[in-house]
Amino acid sequence: MPSLLLTHPAGNQNVRAVLAATERAGLLARFATTVAAFEGDAPSRLLPGALRREWLRRRFDIAPAKVLTHPGRELARMVAAKAGWRGAVRHETGFASPDAVFQDFDRFVAARLPALARTHGLTAVYAYEDSALHTFRAARSLGLRRIYDLPIAYWETGRRLMQEEAARLPEWAATLGGGVTDSPAKLARKTEELALADVVVAPSDFVLDSLPASAQHQRKVLTPFGSPASNIDEGSFDVPDANRPLRVLFAGSMGQRKGLADLFAAMRLLSDRAIELVVLGSLQESPEFYRRQYEGFRHEAGRPHAQVLELMRSCDVFCLPSIVEGRALVTQEAMSQGLPVIITPNTGGADLVIEGQTGFLVPIRSPETIAQKIAWFDENRRELPAMKAAAMRHAAGYTWQHYGELVVDAIRESN
Repeated sequence: MPSLLLTHPAGNQNVRAVLAATERAGLLARFATTVAAFEGDAPSRLLPGALRREWLRRRFDIAPAKVLTHPGRELARMVAAKAGWRGAVRHETGFASPDAVFQDFDRFVAARLPALARTHGLTAVYAYEDSALHTFRAARSLGLRRIYDLPIAYWETGRRLMQEEAARLPEWAATLGGGVTDSPAKLARKTEELALADVVVAPSDFVLDSLPASAQHQRKVLTPFGSPASNIDEGSFDVPDANRPLRVLFAGSMGQRKGLADLFAAMRLLSDRAIELVVLGSLQESPEFYRRQYEGFRHEAGRPHAQVLELMRSCDVFCLPSIVEGRALVTQEAMSQGLPVIITPNTGGADLVIEGQTGFLVPIRSPETIAQKIAWFDENRRELPAMKAAAMRHAAGYTWQHYGELVVDAIRESN
């Protein structure tokens, strides 16, 4: 029976699914993370309301004895981010930057791995991009199997696409994020992480297809993310009133990695139609910058997840023309709320599109095609109730339990 150390600095939804699945299967020896909250601990008892809720977001549903924490640098990042100390969290160079947190955590796990391996009879470690290098080096020296979770396209593919975007749309270059500005040292770490892996777990064919030829000897495992549960009655889907604008939703960070420039360009092509673009996301540039690109959109700030789903239900179509993703979970969230989609293959969600039934797949960098598909929805509003129901049913076929079971199978087969 495999005995696994699962590691992740934060613990997002897919990590929690792996944690739950490995615990159910009896494979989990220990889970290492930065910060872990437990009901009844001192912070959950003493912190005021909002801070307490923030603390409890780091709660994990396993016995505290199985959790290994290293909170210092991550707590510094959380405080610095709340206080607006930009220098402390500056990309790569800040003491409390995400890169610094990940590397500090990786070294912590690597230092403790020999003792953990002896005490728990470990056979494998499961680690994520950017926090695996030192852990994998130590695991190799101990003869442990190394399972690498790559949640986004491999850096060479991502960097190439982002550099092309910076050249194609220089005014949007500042919104592209670390994919263009990552240092050679960071990229070298990513390269070595992949080289040290025995198994690569990825959420989409787009990610697997992005791997370099040097990864051909490694076992690859496709694990599509799960969708949120939905209790919406299909009979509640109505034909949108012809007297109101068709509501198109974009959700994500407001940059060109998500294809927002192309969506704005598409909307400019549709200026003579009654279509409202709703943009839910965090600003990457000034509000004036976005209004210069396309003045007619409605911006919605971030909000609790339940309110995000409520906003989705108020819209008709979801559009995410991303240039680089791993698998944009927001697509499945939108579909779970009854939105047909217009997405690119680079969202990692090509399998979510049944053409003409759950939505449409469009090429990257094609405002004209995006505009054509939005116009199709505007002209065929009577098709929307059936498409909404089909999108919701199709999304429901992707569950977090199945995601976790696929990972468990990969762990078992790697030993």
